[in-house]
Amino acid sequence: MQCRPVCAACCIVPSISSPIPGMPEGKPAGVPCVQLIADLRCALFGKPERPVVCGKLRPAPDLCGVDSDDAFARLWAWERETSPELVQ
Repeated sequence: MQCRPVCAACCIVPSISSPIPGMPEGKPAGVPCVQLIADLRCALFGKPERPVVCGKLRPAPDLCGVDSDDAFARLWAWERETSPELVQ
């Protein structure tokens, strides 16, 4: 599976605790990464400074679902399940 064009769910939804160029403290859930460019692609894709965790987020049916809305919903569900701040 390849990344869905104009989706960027994996660059917006998950919290990332490791530093990202331009976001030295990482990024909170729901905040678009500063490396997300206008066409909703990663400016660091394929570069060594891209965080390891980002490289591990690979397109797959269980992550991306059937469309972008589904991808956002799935990632938010995973974020709620794994984030102590969001667990209720």
